[in-house]
Amino acid sequence: MTEPIRVPEQAWRKSSYSGSNGGECIEVADGIPHTVPVRDSKTPEGPHLTFPHPTFDAFVHAVRQGEIKAP
Repeated sequence: MTEPIRVPEQAWRKSSYSGSNGGECIEVADGIPHTVPVRDSKTPEGPHLTFPHPTFDAFVHAVRQGEIKAP
C-alpha cells in the first residue's frame, strides 16, 4: 500500500475553471511532483484525488475544446 500524498495547505488554489457563484468549485495544488491533487473547495478537510500530470493536462485540454461539459 502506498502512503497518501501530503499536500501543504498553502499549495491549494481555486481552479480557474470553477464557477464564481460559490457553488461547484474545485481546488488544485501546485508544486507536487508528478501529480495534480484535486479537492472539493466546500470540504477542504475531506479527501483529495490525485492525477498524473499528463492525465490532468488531457482533461484540461478537453474542457478548453468543449469536449467535456457540465451536466
